Amino acid sequence: MVTIGFEHSKTKTLLGSPRSFRWLGWWTFCLLALSIVALVFVPWQQTVIGVGKVTVFSPMDRPQSIESQISGRLQTWYVNEGQMVQKGELIAKLADLDPKFLDTRQLDALDSQRKALNARRAATIIRIGALEGQSMALMQSRQAAVPGAGQKIFQNRDRNLVAAQTLTAAQQALEAANLNYKRILALHQKGLRSQRDLELARLDQVRSATGVEQAQAQLNLSQREVVVSQLDQSKVVGDTAAALASVASAIAAAQESLASVTSDIAKLSIEIENLKQRIQQRRIVSPVTGRVVRLLPVGAGETVSEGDVLATVVPKTKDQAVALYISDWDAPLVSEGRPVRLQFSGWPAIQFSGWPMIATGTFGGRVAVVDAVDDGMGRYRVLVKPDFKAIQNKKDVAWPDSSHLRPGTEATGWIMLETVPLGYELWRQFNAFPPTLKEKPEPSQQAPTKDKEKPVKRKKMKG
Repeated sequence: MVTIGFEHSKTKTLLGSPRSFRWLGWWTFCLLALSIVALVFVPWQQTVIGVGKVTVFSPMDRPQSIESQISGRLQTWYVNEGQMVQKGELIAKLADLDPKFLDTRQLDALDSQRKALNARRAATIIRIGALEGQSMALMQSRQAAVPGAGQKIFQNRDRNLVAAQTLTAAQQALEAANLNYKRILALHQKGLRSQRDLELARLDQVRSATGVEQAQAQLNLSQREVVVSQLDQSKVVGDTAAALASVASAIAAAQESLASVTSDIAKLSIEIENLKQRIQQRRIVSPVTGRVVRLLPVGAGETVSEGDVLATVVPKTKDQAVALYISDWDAPLVSEGRPVRLQFSGWPAIQFSGWPMIATGTFGGRVAVVDAVDDGMGRYRVLVKPDFKAIQNKKDVAWPDSSHLRPGTEATGWIMLETVPLGYELWRQFNAFPPTLKEKPEPSQQAPTKDKEKPVKRKKMKG
């Protein structure tokens, strides 16, 4: 019996589990339980990663490339690299190589030509005024001469009427003289009148006949004078019209000369202004206040071509931004106002993509612009500005000063999307699903009580 009990106890000891295995199983169960709880309740911040460089948001404050507007020979540099310059400060000076602009007295000569043309224009204006005065005088003379010629016609017609009446009277006197002569002749033949009476009657008859001839001649003369006065009136009208037409032609010619001179003055003024601008373009000045960071590596006497970048000036500004580039796979998920965590080259940082709250050395920002088109390589540019509200509320640190964080510094950005459970994020990663994007209600619809999460359906990106 003792032997049987001993063997049974030995068999039970051999078939039992070691204590270490029991502890291992217990810890495995606890770890699995904790993992399940973590997968369900631990949050994970979904992000879109972009890589880019520091830039300046305002285009007027971005680095300015100063180009040569003309081809010329460099005379001298007035600044050095790294030097601060003011807006309008002289940087370099060029000597023009264009044969049309080599004469140093060309501007004075053109100005003298313009003065001569202005004097000619003034003389032409005076001439036009004199001709217009002459035209007005001729008009007044015409207004007096034509009625005067008409009055002369009326006067000659009155004379013609008087001559006609005189002729009628002379004819009646001749007829009376003829009757008297016949009567005296009959009485003389009867011896009742003397020879002298007969001779006097004959003389009176001859005088009456002569008076009729004179009256007829005077009538003919007055009729011709009427015709002549009518012709004179036509001549006055024609002469004054011809004089007015001649003056009008002279005025038109003077106005044409004035227009031609004015056109020449305008063309010459354009040439003078172009020459002034050409002379101004020989002086290379800074368009902004800033620091000269790069000069063209040429010395005095060397030739530069039109469009060559002579210098680069970085404006003095505190405006900062970061241009990140993201793939077209992630572009639909990014919108303006999204928070961003940034890491700059040269600033050590530790970034946890899913838990940005424990990141160290990163800086906060907000998406300001998302390009509507790609850059031709399937990438979209995202401009990020500092999160001024968070910095003002001291919930985030300010970006490094622009004197240290210079444009062109490489940066990496994590654009924050939605917060999801850790398990969902692992399941999404295993299935290559896109990040979650909350649907925004339409303006005309009532916003739901709970945000509905729905993955964006897109084709899987190749490669």
